[in-house]
Amino acid sequence: MDVASGYDAAWPAGTEAIIDFTFHAAVPANIEKAAAEGAAYVIGTTGLTPEEQARVDACAAKIPVVQAANYSLGVNLLIDLVRQAAAVLGPQYDVEIVEMHHRHKKDAPSGTALMLAHAAADGRGVKLDDVACYGREGIVGERPEGQIALHALRGGSVVGDHTVMFAGDVERVEITHKAQGREAFAAGALRAAKWAAGQKPGKYTMRDVLGFARQ
Repeated sequence: MDVASGYDAAWPAGTEAIIDFTFHAAVPANIEKAAAEGAAYVIGTTGLTPEEQARVDACAAKIPVVQAANYSLGVNLLIDLVRQAAAVLGPQYDVEIVEMHHRHKKDAPSGTALMLAHAAADGRGVKLDDVACYGREGIVGERPEGQIALHALRGGSVVGDHTVMFAGDVERVEITHKAQGREAFAAGALRAAKWAAGQKPGKYTMRDVLGFARQ
């Protein structure tokens, strides 16, 4: 991986936890090194291939691994709220997810938008793959009940905006999160690292870190 001048290219011996926001291809070697040294691992990198993910999962048998597409505390609260709203409102409320990021972002939809879509699907007790729609173009016909749609906008220097809309016949519920700076992601990742350092080996998410999974 590339490391800017003036920074160490490797972590010092005795490190308790590693936070990884590198490129996806660098993750397997990094986490395998951490597993060999017994250090907890926090992964914020998205876009892992199935083979790369399999190597991450194998390491989770040796060390605690927290993996999330977004470490913002606000976003992770949003995900839990979306899960609850989807369960309460049901498929009669159409779910539309709109996300916007800066012009340089390479993947679409964002990892966070996918997490939100999965949360909505979980709340309804369905699989996202069975109901997902990624944008629309042309004569697409009537919107089917239960569909969960994702739309990606790109432009300017937007850090990250996500809105989940539950559109009913007589009302619309919108839940929005807007990141004002990347410091929000860093704060959440540090909280995850401190939490993970005291856990048993296994795969964890920010729901575990924040206590949502234990409610």
